Amino acid sequence: MSTAKRALREGRTNWKKTAVVALPAVLAVGAMASVMAEGALAASFAVSGTSFQVSSGKLTSQGLASYVQVDRSVDGKGHPVALLGIGDATLSDICQAAEVKTPVGTVVFKLTAGGSAGNVTASNLIIDGEDLVGDARFGTAQIGRDASTLDEVPGVKGDKGKFGLQAGDIEVSKVRSHAWSATGGNFRLKGMKVDVSLGGKKCF
Repeated sequence: MSTAKRALREGRTNWKKTAVVALPAVLAVGAMASVMAEGALAASFAVSGTSFQVSSGKLTSQGLASYVQVDRSVDGKGHPVALLGIGDATLSDICQAAEVKTPVGTVVFKLTAGGSAGNVTASNLIIDGEDLVGDARFGTAQIGRDASTLDEVPGVKGDKGKFGLQAGDIEVSKVRSHAWSATGGNFRLKGMKVDVSLGGKKCF
């Protein structure tokens, strides 16, 4: 075999194998883009069967409203969550990570932004979380208010008779949450980085 033909054969890409690895990454990025686009309208959608991690060094906002609701996946299964509605949010940094099973193993899809690149901002940030951990300071707080009367964050209200809470002038440090969905409008993700890797490191 000539040197030219040998170089051509050795330099060829096995597109079938590449597609198997790349497809989950493409789907994950597409899903994240869809979530962000939906967030501008605060629309409801069927969640995937996988929760994901969300973390930030510090989150600040002039308002927060919360009540309990149920997210549903396409198989009809319900996932009880605390809907956290945050007005104009500023985050020192943000990390979102999810494990995705693929034919080649478990892939970690991870999105990070902020930090040294500058703050991350979003308007009408909505997180449907199954937990939330952090060191919080509330300028004002109303716990046990009827969810249908919440008015701290425009558009964030629950059903009549349901438990709700709201707070003004909030600051939460060392934010850690497992969430089923996150939406928002006017996301500004400075220094955004998307990483997809086999057995990759999650946010926490």
